[in-house]
Amino acid sequence: MNFEMRRFKQFVCHIKHFPNFAVNKMTEEILAQYIRTLQLDMNMFKDSLKEVSDDIIKEGFSKHPIFVAHQEDVKLGEEILNREEIGSQFTYQASTLEEFMERGIIEKSKKADFERTFKDPSKHCCIFLVTQYGASFVFVPFESAEPKPSKD
Repeated sequence: MNFEMRRFKQFVCHIKHFPNFAVNKMTEEILAQYIRTLQLDMNMFKDSLKEVSDDIIKEGFSKHPIFVAHQEDVKLGEEILNREEIGSQFTYQASTLEEFMERGIIEKSKKADFERTFKDPSKHCCIFLVTQYGASFVFVPFESAEPKPSKD
C-alpha cells in the first residue's frame, strides 16, 4: 500500500486537547512503525473506511472526512471500528475538518491551507494518527500498493 505521509504542524496547533501529549515527540522512525500498522489495518478495513468517507460527503456533512486512529481515549468524532473488536492496535473514529476547527485542533485561519493540502477523498483516506508520542496527519490511498512514506 502506498502511504503518503504529511506532517501538518502548522495545522495541528492544539495537541493539548489530548492530555497525554504535551509535546509532539513522534520521530520519522516512530511514525514509520505506526504507518506499517496502518497498512495492515487498511488492507483489512479500507472498504469500510471508504464507505464511511463517501457517506460523510454524500450526506453533506463535510467535503473533508478525517479518520482519527488512536490507542488512547480520544473524544473526537464517532467510533466506527474498535481496536478490541477488530484485533487492531487502533480504534478508528470518523470526524470532519469542521469538527477539528470547532475543537480548535485546526485553527480557522488555517482552513484554506488545510483544504489545499487535503488529498482527494475519493482516492485517499485522511487519518489523524494519535499516539503516545504525538499526532500527525497521514494520507492513505484506498488503492493497494507498496508502503512508502513521503517526506514533509
